Amino acid sequence: MDRDPVNRSQIFLHFEQKQHIMPSQAVKRQGPETFHHALVQGDLALLKSMVGEYHEDVNLLFDICHGEMEWQAKPLAIGISGLWSLEYKRELTSPLCIAASRGYTSCLQYLLQRGAKPNLIPGSRSPLHLACANAYADCTELLLEYGANPRLQTEDGMGPLHLCDSPQSFWCAKLLLKYRADVNQLTEEDQETPLHVAAKQGLHSHAHLYLRYGASVDVMNVHQVSPLSCACASAVELAKQKDYLQVCKLLIAYSANVNSVDTEKRSPLHKASRNASAQLVQLLLTHGADVNAIDYNGCSPLANAIQAAPFKKELEPQRAVQTLLNHGSQRVWPGAFLKVLKSCADSPKTVEVLFNSYQQIQVTEEWMEAVPKEIFQVHRPFYESLFALASGPRSLQHLCRFAARKLFGKQCSTIVPQLPIPKRLHGYLLLEPEDLVY
Repeated sequence: MDRDPVNRSQIFLHFEQKQHIMPSQAVKRQGPETFHHALVQGDLALLKSMVGEYHEDVNLLFDICHGEMEWQAKPLAIGISGLWSLEYKRELTSPLCIAASRGYTSCLQYLLQRGAKPNLIPGSRSPLHLACANAYADCTELLLEYGANPRLQTEDGMGPLHLCDSPQSFWCAKLLLKYRADVNQLTEEDQETPLHVAAKQGLHSHAHLYLRYGASVDVMNVHQVSPLSCACASAVELAKQKDYLQVCKLLIAYSANVNSVDTEKRSPLHKASRNASAQLVQLLLTHGADVNAIDYNGCSPLANAIQAAPFKKELEPQRAVQTLLNHGSQRVWPGAFLKVLKSCADSPKTVEVLFNSYQQIQVTEEWMEAVPKEIFQVHRPFYESLFALASGPRSLQHLCRFAARKLFGKQCSTIVPQLPIPKRLHGYLLLEPEDLVY
């Protein structure tokens, strides 16, 4: 590996994390302290003065102390199980690392011209790693031009491409590949490629770039998780659903396996359903995902979507449940519907969609007791209509819907929209919620 050795004898100075040296002090206290100040502030004139006049070594190492509160889990005599204590952690850094991590291009260029080693890793990361992690493309390009190794790994086994994990880092990634970074480089611990990272972060442009450079679309990490599976598992926030949808569409366009499973036998559909990501669920099912796949815990995608409903109300979890049922998902055993009602009471649309997928389920007094009073009051019209069915059968209209859905089977989602009937009836047949049951 192209890594410059660290000479431990070069460690000249301790710094507290919050230490600051004012410019007036710097003039009086020439030495490593002033050198460090020039680097931290990006003061090129002072930097040149320190290197040129005072002959500071451009490969000098700094030993930085970080004061951090740590939990000590040791039992104490007074019966307390632990305490918070201030611990000092030490970290080595170099002039190049400081300049690269802060985006000081002019200082970085001067240091490189004066012989600073671009592949020196004083602590856990090289200057190139830090430039990429902070999305400083100009610094990344300079370091690469001066011989920085685009495949060099951090102390914990990550390459520069793995650290391009933000939208702003796209140009860093592009530069790395231009200088022959390994697009399929694996991290040491998790065996993940840059494509895994891009998928986890919902970075469509990065993923597209890597795939054009030959990234393996179905490479598995140490847990047998593919990039597609990573993207589906990471689509948690409402605000980023479109980003993950774009990434997944791209991966599938490059022939990603929609039915790959991890060590727990969970497929991308299991994970998308667990996140109540209706658009991802639709995308995966449209491209052949197994709607009734069972993981090691005995859960189907539908079971995952139902379990997620109480915690994913902002994502309208009934949409994921509805999509799965319209693609032929096996329903919950009727005898277990009471458990569904207990867990999903605050998501009545989810309850409605699932309830309407059956021809008839007997509503009992236990159902009424399962819904907390405060939730009943918020959704009173729906629950009154549901509990009214305890004394009567479902409507003829619903029975006709059930008969049609049974006839169409797994093709409901494709056949129903083609029927020459009003769109409102399309929605009715596809279990569109109405906030009432009859």
